Parts: sequence; C-alpha cells; structure tokens
Amino acid sequence: LQLVEAGGGSVQPGGSLRLSCAGSGFPLKYFAIGWFRQAPGKEREGVSCISTNGGISKYADSVKGRFTISRDNAKDTVYLQMNSLKPEDTARYFCAADPSGLTGAHDMCIMTPSGYGVNYWGKGALVTVSS
Repeated sequence: LQLVEAGGGSVQPGGSLRLSCAGSGFPLKYFAIGWFRQAPGKEREGVSCISTNGGISKYADSVKGRFTISRDNAKDTVYLQMNSLKPEDTARYFCAADPSGLTGAHDMCIMTPSGYGVNYWGKGALVTVSS
C-alpha cells in the first residue's frame, strides 16, 4: 500500500483546506486511517482517525468542531476537511494506514503515531496558516 497526501497549501486564518489521502496498491477499505501533523521542532501528533467502514472517527481536542474526517472506499481516498484554520494548525500533515480490517477489526482507529508502525505512511502535505 502506498499513500499520497494532497491539498496542502497556504491560507489565511479562518480559511479552509481539504486534504486527501489516496491509497494505491491495495484496497484502502481494509485500513483504518489516521491523520497526523508535525510542526517544526515539535513531535508528531494525532489529529484525527477513521475506522475502515467510517463508523468510528476521533479528533484531537485542538481540532474538534473545526476538522472533519471522511472516507470514500470506492475511491480509495480519505479526506480531512479543515475549517476555521488557525496559525497553530501550521504543520506538515501525514496520513497513515493501519491494516486492522484484515483481522476483522472494522470499528476502531488509533490516534497515536506508534500505532501505525513504519510501513504505511505518506510523505506529507504542508499546511501554512498565516496572515
């Protein structure tokens, strides 16, 4: 499985962006997906995650009410809609895949980077929020 993020860019505070995480090489429907971000000099942190069937989603407190995660398994793509962006949202955003669906775990997702191992990560998309 390969993952590619897209949709990053520069936006003013209060603006919106939609990130996408496209999978290839294996059906994404077998993977729970997490979004993470890393700002310069800071550790990678969990932003949101979604289960294989989309029935479970979680958000970091810092983005709750502003970000929405969704997925379209027919398109092998997961989205992160980011509204009301703040300067502190500036970071490189990564998506990662957890093959939980291969073991029948369709109602779970993980918010910690260590839960995704090292195999299934995208290279990231840069989001800059500045006036």
